Amino acid sequence: MSEGKLGLIAGNGRFPFLLLEAARAHGLTVVVAAIKEETEPEIDDIAARDPQVRVHWLSLGELSKLIDTFHKEGVSRAVMAGQVKHKQIFSSIRPDWRLAKLLLNLRTRNTDMLLGAVAKVLSDEGIELISSTQYLEPLLAKSGVLTARAPDEQELADIEYGRKVALGIAGFDLGQTVVIAAQACVAVEAMEGTDATIARAGEIFQSLEDESSTLARRLTVIKVAKPRQDMRFDVPVIGLKTLQTMIAAGATCLSIEAGRTLVFDQAAIVAAADAAGITIAVTPA
Repeated sequence: MSEGKLGLIAGNGRFPFLLLEAARAHGLTVVVAAIKEETEPEIDDIAARDPQVRVHWLSLGELSKLIDTFHKEGVSRAVMAGQVKHKQIFSSIRPDWRLAKLLLNLRTRNTDMLLGAVAKVLSDEGIELISSTQYLEPLLAKSGVLTARAPDEQELADIEYGRKVALGIAGFDLGQTVVIAAQACVAVEAMEGTDATIARAGEIFQSLEDESSTLARRLTVIKVAKPRQDMRFDVPVIGLKTLQTMIAAGATCLSIEAGRTLVFDQAAIVAAADAAGITIAVTPA
């Protein structure tokens, strides 16, 4: 097994590409296990340009093929990067014998339980799953206000209330995002993901008649890590798409946690937020 190699289990979005770039900057050869149902096909373009990047495509559910691939490539350390939509577990996934056995033995089919069991199987096979932030620490949010505008009094009250709600649902591994207005919970994340939760909150507000609404017409989005967040997987992430979704929904405030949230394209996010009058507050975990 080579310490100069890193296995990358790639989900969707930009996260796998950023981690791949960071790992290569550290001089590592990267063996990518690309998930057919999730990974962007552009990852093949990187492999075509860089002989130290090798991509193997497999379907969600092919746990044995993942292990065999890493063994053949001499991978002893691996990282998960990028989202795998939670609803895939109940839809397109076709488990092989190894994953089917794992699923049968789960007490509950939430993210922590499933990925923790996968990590245990990989460990038993000599493949250590390491923190997904190990090569991306500069992208972890730091305490403070990122934008030109700080949260106002109403938004601070929504953050305080929303964090209690968000930490409650995150403790049950249901989701990590809530959308609040005037200290009323408008939307709670489940399997749909953060952006869909924000969009749903926007749709709820757009359906309200102005004269019948008692809520302030401003949405605050609160995203937290789980109380016992395993940084090897499912780390909170925000990117430019999150801001674009907030703008479309009419949200004015975003709250995230310091040291436990990855912020991709921070300069572009802050510029978009400032242009839209959105405030981004990073609170201590």
